[in-house]
Amino acid sequence: MTRWFKIPVFLACLGPLAKLAWKAYSNSLGANPIEVITHSTGDWTLIFLLITLSITPVRKLTNQLWLIRFRRMFGLFAFFYVSLHFLTYIWLDKFFDLHEIWADVLKRRFITVGFLGFILLIPLAITSTKGWIGRLGGKHWQALHRLIYISATAGVVHYYWLVKADRRKPLEYAFVLAILLGYRLAVWALAKFRNPQARAFPRHSVEIPEG
Repeated sequence: MTRWFKIPVFLACLGPLAKLAWKAYSNSLGANPIEVITHSTGDWTLIFLLITLSITPVRKLTNQLWLIRFRRMFGLFAFFYVSLHFLTYIWLDKFFDLHEIWADVLKRRFITVGFLGFILLIPLAITSTKGWIGRLGGKHWQALHRLIYISATAGVVHYYWLVKADRRKPLEYAFVLAILLGYRLAVWALAKFRNPQARAFPRHSVEIPEG
């Protein structure tokens, strides 16, 4: 049942791209089409990152174990949209001028942190398959994929620093991210408190739960 449900979910995840494509086809991207594409792909990157991070707490709080089967899909769509976001910048905005792109990365802090967030997602996308889980081992794979916490934070900071006036939208993303990370911190702290061995030997850390 879940396998068949993945098909409409997959198509729905392509909806934002289809909407952009239709706007481009109908010449309705507005006076600054590059800005529209950049903002849209950036928004959907953050949305899919937050959806990915929400799978674990929702699954555990509702006991809906089947939700875990969608986490990889949502994570890969986050990488897909951030790749479009980055491609829009280096192609349509900078015309592959590597010197100018690197100067931006070094001088403009919102681009610096955004570039960091993008780079951190690359190994997560590459190692998202079951084969890589086997090669790395579950423990090391989970440790690597916690980079999504840093990447999502970098994405929110990138958006906040980018906006000059109305910062309500990046703050909304920041609020949701804080809840999702706060949940994980609370679970980790509770597990550490309940584990007498962890209290007796503070040098041995208790791993933050997956996802």
